[in-house]
Amino acid sequence: MRHFLLLISFLLWNTLVFTQSEESQIKSTIMNYIHGTSYNQSALIEKAFYSNANLYLENKNKTLWIVPAKEYIGWYKNKKEGEFTGRIGNIISIDNFAGIATAKAEIIIPESGLRYVDLFLLKKIENNWKIISKSAGSEESNQTGDKVLFIVSNASFYGKSDIPTGNSFSEIVNAYDTFKKAGYTVDFVSPKGGSIPLAYINTSDPLQKKYVYNQDLMYGLKNTKKPTEIKAENYKAVHYIGGGSAMYGVPENKDIQKISMTIYEKYNGIISSVCHGTAGIVNLKTKDGKYLYINKIVNGYPDSFENEEAAYFKHWPFLIQKTIEERGGIFEFSKRNTSQVAVQGNLITGQNYLSSKDVVLKIIEQLDNQKKHHK
Repeated sequence: MRHFLLLISFLLWNTLVFTQSEESQIKSTIMNYIHGTSYNQSALIEKAFYSNANLYLENKNKTLWIVPAKEYIGWYKNKKEGEFTGRIGNIISIDNFAGIATAKAEIIIPESGLRYVDLFLLKKIENNWKIISKSAGSEESNQTGDKVLFIVSNASFYGKSDIPTGNSFSEIVNAYDTFKKAGYTVDFVSPKGGSIPLAYINTSDPLQKKYVYNQDLMYGLKNTKKPTEIKAENYKAVHYIGGGSAMYGVPENKDIQKISMTIYEKYNGIISSVCHGTAGIVNLKTKDGKYLYINKIVNGYPDSFENEEAAYFKHWPFLIQKTIEERGGIFEFSKRNTSQVAVQGNLITGQNYLSSKDVVLKIIEQLDNQKKHHK
């Protein structure tokens, strides 16, 4: 029986690795298309498409404009290679099965105020993934291509217990929705990458109901990036999400710490957190070795609000308020179920899930002010 279980585990693991490898290859193909069209790299575009592929587009004269891939690639051959075309692309989702796949990407063109959504059909041909057809639609958009990074946890349980926990879905969607409406692109990173547990889902709440069935968001939460996949220079801010999971894996992760402090110190970006997400900043230090929040006001979930009689509390690795105060921070909070936000330069923190939107609005305000000063 034991050998049978080991065999099943091996087969499941092998299938998972194979699937991840396939998805990685599909991503590479789509990124060849994105990078090629963004920087006039016709060879990359040619590499992405099957030679006899077609693009199903539209123009002023035709609602269905069929463009052969060879013709489409030719549009980029007579332009200056490597020059930025104004197109900013991101993969939104991928779905693959037994040698076929669909994928979705957005192409943002800030100068023209347009956002395109590209839908791809791909097939594995002679061991290489190729785009065999593409269609696209467009809409007016305020998206600028500016990115923010949500930091989430892979922890499904409180410490080594069997008590389940997760990342606060409410905090995710309230922040995500506010950033998206302001024209920002949101990426997710977790210590291990991949899927994360979610908690506090309330589908009676209209916003949560909207996003729990949103395939694009759910793909992002199922496929969070690993720290090694993140380039700090691509992000204007990091945002630590709360929920019980936030206490585990994230605070001690050196790679995530480095990402946050590089964005903060090298690129004048913002570090933000909400509720138990503030646990993620307790170990952050500046280049001079001092804690980020020394002599600064910090908001988060206060120790006095924790239920010390609850089973989860016995597995708490540390107390947020106590740790911050012992290390020179000024922890402030208001009564339960009220929003409170502390803005201390490029450090912006909120007390609870009700503060999520307010924290994001302050981040956006801060980033807008930075843009004005650079003009």
